[in-house]
Amino acid sequence: MNVRPDFPGYIAEMKWRGFFEQCTDEAALGELMEAGPITGYAGFDPTAESLHIGSLVPIMGLVHLQRHGHRPIAIVGGGTAMVGDPSGKTELRQLLTVADIDRNLAGIRAQLARFIRLADGPGAGPLDGLMIDNGDWLRDKGYIEFLRDIGRHFSVNQMLTRDSVKTRMETGLSFLEFNYMILQAYDFLMLNRDYGCRLQVGGSDQWGNICSGIDLCRRVNRAEVYGLTYPLISTATGEKMGKTAAGAVWLDAGRTSPYDFFQYWVNVDDRDVSRFLRMYTLMAPARIEYLEKLQGADIRQAKQTLALEVTALVHGEPAAQAALAAAQSAFGGGGDAAAIPSSVHPVAEFAGDGLALIDTLVAVGLVDSKGEARRLIRQGGVKVNGEAVADEQRRLALGDVREGRVVLQLGKKRHHHLRVEG
Repeated sequence: MNVRPDFPGYIAEMKWRGFFEQCTDEAALGELMEAGPITGYAGFDPTAESLHIGSLVPIMGLVHLQRHGHRPIAIVGGGTAMVGDPSGKTELRQLLTVADIDRNLAGIRAQLARFIRLADGPGAGPLDGLMIDNGDWLRDKGYIEFLRDIGRHFSVNQMLTRDSVKTRMETGLSFLEFNYMILQAYDFLMLNRDYGCRLQVGGSDQWGNICSGIDLCRRVNRAEVYGLTYPLISTATGEKMGKTAAGAVWLDAGRTSPYDFFQYWVNVDDRDVSRFLRMYTLMAPARIEYLEKLQGADIRQAKQTLALEVTALVHGEPAAQAALAAAQSAFGGGGDAAAIPSSVHPVAEFAGDGLALIDTLVAVGLVDSKGEARRLIRQGGVKVNGEAVADEQRRLALGDVREGRVVLQLGKKRHHHLRVEG
């Protein structure tokens, strides 16, 4: 976690790595950070038990904050998740129960602890990070009290100018979501008051909410605080980061296996490799700049390094090396196939009529629906033991079992082994 001497400060590294989009007062924030440690925070939405790779940008921002000698706070919205952030959304999302949120918080804390040195008990140091649930101050807050003490500082006219509100006015914005800006601003107020927090970081779609929090801290706490935003990340093809045909790429190994996680990164577009090496790894600039110069077939080396580094950050070095070995095995380069996603099936399932391929593709998680499976088969995107399947009624029988397994493949990237026992 020690800071390297490559950069004079946090802001300089954020710019070099491609994290810097906007800052409310860059010069003043830079002077403040040079004067000594500060506390900064980013928010995470506990809508699931796991974060996905879209969360890696704010996570890495907090990692660099701690590496530069400052204290990071990850605030997990156990209170605001009961309302819903309208930023970047086209409709009201499904609301969560308190039990759902509390379960999700536990999973997210374990993931954040892989990246950030979190405070845990009386031995915590002054720069150890914190994970805080804003439900601690929001869930029991009285509505009339909140309106009187906090709501009076907000202008509806100004709130209507914020992008998170304007972009939803045509499709419809609920009163519940309209309140989100006030609740997030209140988070900054409470973190500034109780933890001396001076900085909020987040995606560029949070700019309006961050500015509202800064204004509230000035009005109520008489405190000068700052905001810094990251660009919203999309791939070179214009797709949202972390979206695949099979759905989101999760940080939880139970949702996205380390092998599939590794494969996502090793198969990114060539145009994205340089940017992703800077943003999603902790490699020294000299090493990154060497990899950025690779051309043609040598870019594969840069992609493999990217995949190894990010997989090691999220799942640990042993899992990353196992994913590499599995990839080498799957694509004919030797290695160990043990890390390729697999499931165990009794041999009796393959007797008689056997298993319907379409049902099996859904059951093992290679596709989300039978309709998607049929479409992929029609497009020639499904293989069994390396041979393309053309028949949507294809069944897996004993004759498909080779060396104790049946190898399923979607496109060039995704594999699943049916391990046959008994």
